[in-house]
Amino acid sequence: MTNLSTKSVPAQLKAEILSEALPFIQKFHGKTIVIKYGGNAMTDERLQRAFARDVVLLKLVGMNPVVVHGGGPQIGEALNRVGKKSEFIQGMRVTDDETMKVVEWVLSGQVQGDLVTLINSFGGQAVGLSGKDGGLIKARKLKLQDIQDPTKFYDVGRVGEIESVNPSVVKALQDDAFIPIISPIGVGEDELSYNINADVVAGKIAEVLHAEKLVMLTNTPGVLDKEGNLITGLSSGEIDALFADGTISGGMYPKISSALQAARNGVKAVHIIDGRVDHCLLLEILTPQGVGTMIRAN
Repeated sequence: MTNLSTKSVPAQLKAEILSEALPFIQKFHGKTIVIKYGGNAMTDERLQRAFARDVVLLKLVGMNPVVVHGGGPQIGEALNRVGKKSEFIQGMRVTDDETMKVVEWVLSGQVQGDLVTLINSFGGQAVGLSGKDGGLIKARKLKLQDIQDPTKFYDVGRVGEIESVNPSVVKALQDDAFIPIISPIGVGEDELSYNINADVVAGKIAEVLHAEKLVMLTNTPGVLDKEGNLITGLSSGEIDALFADGTISGGMYPKISSALQAARNGVKAVHIIDGRVDHCLLLEILTPQGVGTMIRAN
């Protein structure tokens, strides 16, 4: 991706770009923006820094960003180091007890800690949470239904689905000028930790916070058709057709499902955007162009 230095941009053009952001700043002032942080944006140092700066800027101009992060590549690397092979079924990581210990360490320790430190280094006040903190995410063991055969279910181990979300701790942090950074781990009635797909968590958090926007970062330009062309907008019916013909599958399946459910349940705008683009968050939120696929409920 092109990394254009701001030094090469004329001052007048910089001023025009900043003034174009004003109506978007006014529109989204005081609004909650839930961001699913994942893909290359998490592993490329330049993109990490651009993301952290974007989040701090959104907070400083009066928006309330809430970040839900994944950690798939980092979990895979950690499992490889201890000699465990990653297995996926319909985009969900099969998680036994040993894998769950690695997942918790990577998500709530390494990945979250690095992001909190980076945001704070740019002047933000980020606070790390897992779904276990403050009773944020109550979970139960996931019974994964086969996409093609609804009578068939898979056992994916310590993978959970969300039973309920208590947003009190997130709201308290938002109201006190903090930026919540959430790892997708929930706790069950059995007091066991459950690994929950981060896309699913981001979608549900956006719903319960009545977010203005849900923005999901990916390693693609957005949702692509079978020819590899970007689809800039998708309705519920169009998504069902793409599921049926196999255009949407694998890791994109839970992402699109969560995005559609959030749109149906009141999140005003859901965007799947290219996290490999510098400052993709600012492009999506503060400019008229956008950089991905918008999901509509109807």
